Amino acid sequence: MKNVVKLFVFFALGLFSMSCGDSSENGSSTDLTGSQSAMGLAGVTVSSSSAEIAGVSDFSAVVNTLENGISTYTAQATVTNPLIKNMIANFPGVVINGDAVSISNLQVQQTSDGIKCITGPFAGILVKYDANVGDTFATGTAGKVRKVVSKTGVDDYPYGMYLIKTIQVESTVSEASRMSGINKITYVANHRFGMVGVKVDFEDGTNATFPVYTSAEN
Repeated sequence: MKNVVKLFVFFALGLFSMSCGDSSENGSSTDLTGSQSAMGLAGVTVSSSSAEIAGVSDFSAVVNTLENGISTYTAQATVTNPLIKNMIANFPGVVINGDAVSISNLQVQQTSDGIKCITGPFAGILVKYDANVGDTFATGTAGKVRKVVSKTGVDDYPYGMYLIKTIQVESTVSEASRMSGINKITYVANHRFGMVGVKVDFEDGTNATFPVYTSAEN
């Protein structure tokens, strides 16, 4: 480091594997509304930088099927970073063969309103585009939430040839992930381009940001 994810190994091997819960706050609903996004259609691809970032390279993912609003992905990447391998080793559907990492049957809902991961240890809403700073999205782990920490409202985030508006959602991590050296994960999204980046902060004070590119738009 995606994800996955992803997702990078956060958006896809991590995002693409992410949480749920309940709360009375505006941004905490576990339901995702809106019309079907073109980004969730079968055949749509997801990629990241071709350069190695924090020991991850050659990431790619594809939507295999779309059924009842749920997109099923497969993804793969080359991962040499042992922290990331340890973090994703027990994710459902993950296969690690040396430095080759793949994940199958990742289910994600993408609508005009946001992104929600259906499967994996991080299942739940990743972002709602109309959320405000301070809104939270509950996860499947008691006491763990995702929180909107930034919403720029101005075109200041570099994305390919563009400067775009973004909303950033910070995710707490489990004790197991913390023991693997991961401190926190921040998802960067845009209403037009969907997930555009995943930032991973490591416990040693370093961080890495993985750009996320999807072959379709909202």
